[in-house]
Amino acid sequence: MISIRNIHKRFGAQIVLNGINLDIEPGKTTTIVGPSGVGKSVLLKLIMGILEPDNGEILIFGKNITKARSERQRNRIRRSLGVLFQSAALFDSLTVYDNVAFPLIERGGHSRRDIHNRVLFMLEALSLESYAYNYPEEISMGIRKRVGMARSLITEPKVLLFDEPNTGLDPLVGQEVYDLIISCRQKWGFTGVVISHEIPEVFQVSDRVVMLLNGNIIEEGSPEDLMNTQNVAVRQFLEGRVDGPIKIQ
Repeated sequence: MISIRNIHKRFGAQIVLNGINLDIEPGKTTTIVGPSGVGKSVLLKLIMGILEPDNGEILIFGKNITKARSERQRNRIRRSLGVLFQSAALFDSLTVYDNVAFPLIERGGHSRRDIHNRVLFMLEALSLESYAYNYPEEISMGIRKRVGMARSLITEPKVLLFDEPNTGLDPLVGQEVYDLIISCRQKWGFTGVVISHEIPEVFQVSDRVVMLLNGNIIEEGSPEDLMNTQNVAVRQFLEGRVDGPIKIQ
């Protein structure tokens, strides 16, 4: 589904990713964790084709997004991806309805009636009907996340990418977002890729967890595997300790 092969990325003298190899398993949710600054979001941007690697390749359903020669080619590959950004990234000048409709309008090929029907279906599916004509500033962050999810799902992506879905949220809203991810995956059956540093809370949405440190994958397995590992760096991260091989930057 998504194959990451020998990916290297550096910014100046800083090596961020140093030969990453990872296969995202279809139908499951893979969560990529690690301290701030280890390259989690960089890896997500590489998958999306927003950044280019220095070496290596990323295949999405057999299509090499790192070798795409134009934005049009990248966009064709991106059609199988949906993204829920940290802040939901809604357009402030558009209503909830128009935010959800936006990806279908941008892609083209859909009649006005088809777009309307699909937006209404998605709003109902995520209990957003009563917010359809509100603007982002008029709704809570939890509802914004729900709108962002609706917008991500309306194009029926095979893979949904989550960039720090709970950053800046209080525990109650954060749990609401996790519940939303679980219920939507059960209903739509997408493959999930989650970038997070919130552990162990994020484990509840994870089938597989991968930890990055110093440009490399230092541990991967089920949430239970990571909770029970004897890897010193992983234990330090899980327990939130200052002392250990992970240095606070």
